[in-house]
Amino acid sequence: MAEFSEQLNECRRLINADIDGYANYIRQSTREQYGRDGAAVADAFFDMLERGGKRMRGALVMTGYQMCGGQDLHMIVRAATAIEMIQAALLTLDDIQDRSVVRRGKPTVHKMLESYYQKQGLAGDSAHTGVALALNAMVAGKHAALMLIGGLNVDAELRTKVLGIMSHTFIVTAHGQTADIMNESRPEVDEAAIDNMMEWKTAHYSVLNPLCVGMVLAGAGCEDTDAIRDYALHTGKAFQITDDIIGIFGDEKATGKSPMDDIREGKKTLLTVYALQHTTPGKVAFLRKCLGNPGLTADDFERCRHIIESSGARRYAEKRTEKHIAAALEALKNAPQRWHKDQINFLKGLVDSIQNRTN
Repeated sequence: MAEFSEQLNECRRLINADIDGYANYIRQSTREQYGRDGAAVADAFFDMLERGGKRMRGALVMTGYQMCGGQDLHMIVRAATAIEMIQAALLTLDDIQDRSVVRRGKPTVHKMLESYYQKQGLAGDSAHTGVALALNAMVAGKHAALMLIGGLNVDAELRTKVLGIMSHTFIVTAHGQTADIMNESRPEVDEAAIDNMMEWKTAHYSVLNPLCVGMVLAGAGCEDTDAIRDYALHTGKAFQITDDIIGIFGDEKATGKSPMDDIREGKKTLLTVYALQHTTPGKVAFLRKCLGNPGLTADDFERCRHIIESSGARRYAEKRTEKHIAAALEALKNAPQRWHKDQINFLKGLVDSIQNRTN
């Protein structure tokens, strides 16, 4: 784990330095070309991007590249920056769809831009305008990331392949978001629907996409990207289940968001679906009443948390995580001999770190 942490920290350091330089350039050029309002939109996007996080997706781009023999560090760090920008764009959209007001301890992009609009003293619906401006920030940020990919110092054929991979990932993620939204509205959701949502929404863009982007930039073919698929999907699902557990049972100071959010938003996760199927009718009725209730009180949330815990849902979710972790590690046992061992060890370290996550 110490070696994994050191590798991740070094990736994070390189990516953050590249993000800082690129963000400063975009902020200045946007202000010069598009004025104060355009600069406010760019500032909100890069504020989200610069809040940090683990930079896991960018690190996976670098890992996939180096695992397949890539050696151009400057180029792959820029590719990692592009993937982290995609993450910021998708978080901006996710926060709008979930009506979230806090992300990583600060206001979400649409709330930042709502405040910007209010400070202008302009007439109209500031909340709607904040959302509209945030969508512009998301679109501009996403396409700036694609421009970075399009300008990478690699063969044109590789850039084209990577842009195709990323476009496919956007489609899959959009369907994952759709499944997540519709699951919230349906009274009955089974575990298969949750599994599909985790694969489409999380596993593809958080693990499979960045690894494949890095591998393809190193010149890897379909035999390599196919070989990493099982590892990536199982790791992504383990990550999402753990994220859902932390979302309800974690420490707000560590996560940067309220543990009440998932219940208040009505999210259907492995935890809530299992609890609804394995507790008493009275508790089912209470949990259903609380899911999606914007007026959820702290007392009601604590009762929901107790229902989920006492139903066995938390332990069941932990066991599902353990199974996905075991499957991910098993997939790495079949890794091609040509893959570099240091990066394979990093992937093993990532899987091991999931069980110890607190944020």
